[in-house]
Amino acid sequence: MVVFNGLLKIKISEALDLKPTAWSLRHAVGPKTQTFLLDTYIALNVDDFRVGQTSTKQKTNSPVWHDEFVTEVHDGRKIELSVFHDAPIGYDDFVANCTIQFEELLHNGSKHFEDWVMFFL
Repeated sequence: MVVFNGLLKIKISEALDLKPTAWSLRHAVGPKTQTFLLDTYIALNVDDFRVGQTSTKQKTNSPVWHDEFVTEVHDGRKIELSVFHDAPIGYDDFVANCTIQFEELLHNGSKHFEDWVMFFL
């Protein structure tokens, strides 16, 4: 298994056409469920370590962030992006997630990867 050691720099730009889950609609009534807008943020983890989270974008299903995160990684195996709806009461609602293995980014023993990568959550 390939592990990553070094400086990780990630820029989270946007998410498109996010859909509310049935759980996030549990308090919505009537026609509001058809146009329910999310208050979204993305939590960024490397393995089990929280690197950070984006700001919350209010009332949009296509949020734009341009948030950048930089961290030193030791023996990193995967990057996890999780999208949440910032719930006003109780725990925040899970919307979507994506896991990226460092092995997928570092081909042929390369220790450097720089590119635009698009992931669908």
